[in-house]
Amino acid sequence: MNLFSQPKEQQMVFPEPPKMVSTKDFLYLKDMMSWNLLAAKKMNWAAQTCQLPDLKKEFETAEQMHVNHYDEILKTLKQSEGVSSS
Repeated sequence: MNLFSQPKEQQMVFPEPPKMVSTKDFLYLKDMMSWNLLAAKKMNWAAQTCQLPDLKKEFETAEQMHVNHYDEILKTLKQSEGVSSS
């Protein structure tokens, strides 16, 4: 066992995101959105410039994955905003 890891019985599992997002968490989520947007743009560029159909399909799949992650993070932030502003 790693010095920093916890036994599985002690790890907390959250079935859904918390209702309120801290400033630190918000900034991290914002960074994650930036990373996913950049990755989606890079995959889009790679798909547009790729000449190999199989590889092009993989780039398009990766692009869609990053767009989906971006959308999920945005949805989480909007839900948190709606709860905290009411």
